[in-house]
Amino acid sequence: MSYQSRIRQAFENAPIFPLNNQTRYVLFSDCHRGDGSSNDNFLKNQNLYFTALRCYYDRGFTYVELGDGDELWENRKMSQIIELHSDVFRLLSLFYKRNRLIMLYGNHDMEKKKKNYSDTVCGTYFCTESQCTEPLFPGLKFYEGILLENPCNGLRLYLTHGHQVDFFNSTCWKLNRFLVRYFWRPFERFGVLDPTSAAKNYVHKDQIEQRLSSYASENEITLITGHTHRPRLHASSPYYMNTGSCVHPSCITCMEIENNKISLVKWALSVRCDQTLFVERTVLSDYLMPGKYSSSSYTPYPKK
Repeated sequence: MSYQSRIRQAFENAPIFPLNNQTRYVLFSDCHRGDGSSNDNFLKNQNLYFTALRCYYDRGFTYVELGDGDELWENRKMSQIIELHSDVFRLLSLFYKRNRLIMLYGNHDMEKKKKNYSDTVCGTYFCTESQCTEPLFPGLKFYEGILLENPCNGLRLYLTHGHQVDFFNSTCWKLNRFLVRYFWRPFERFGVLDPTSAAKNYVHKDQIEQRLSSYASENEITLITGHTHRPRLHASSPYYMNTGSCVHPSCITCMEIENNKISLVKWALSVRCDQTLFVERTVLSDYLMPGKYSSSSYTPYPKK
């Protein structure tokens, strides 16, 4: 099967969610939440992520995770990840309770596509705040791809992880998982990077992005993915976009969709004039989608 067929298959029977002037979405990808060990790449940015998540929850955004939210190649047990990052999962459960949580799976958390995975693995969790077991995501379905659609003007956004164009991380994902878990993970501690990783091998990264970009432009669709960890949003070339990741050295990136505008956003630690630290939100670039613009539902971000 060609990579075009694999990515096309991701959107067959994909659920459609509304896209209009009242809807607000925040897109995260490649959080790679781990077990808290030295290999947990999410650990260094967990405070940035939690701060951003809290802000989006308070402002009424729907949280969309485009895959690789949890690192299930290096770690066998999802329960350990949930236990270590229970504060994050508690906040995600609040999104879920308000029907504002949409989860996709990627190559590193492909296990989530199993039937009833959410009920058997993510149904409940132990909340450290209440010191009791509480519901997490009972009945939640993990998707390979979704569509955001505005029926008034026919605008569609195609959302998926992006691993479908990567043969080793899609068709051969079980073999790749074995190599990462038992071979590359120990070597990573000595600075040896996995050459099959789209995030760590820049030649491979360029090839993956070229395929995603070509597929989007040839089919004249707006395709938003993760997988490569490299954020991308160019208003002059709006066919292919990338949310980036939450495992950058000193920041996290995501995308906001609000008031017919897509914004690529960075959250990072910054310093005020009085030398106090704060988490700063910076818009790196944005794209105004076709359609009528309205600011009727706009709520400003809190001032610094």
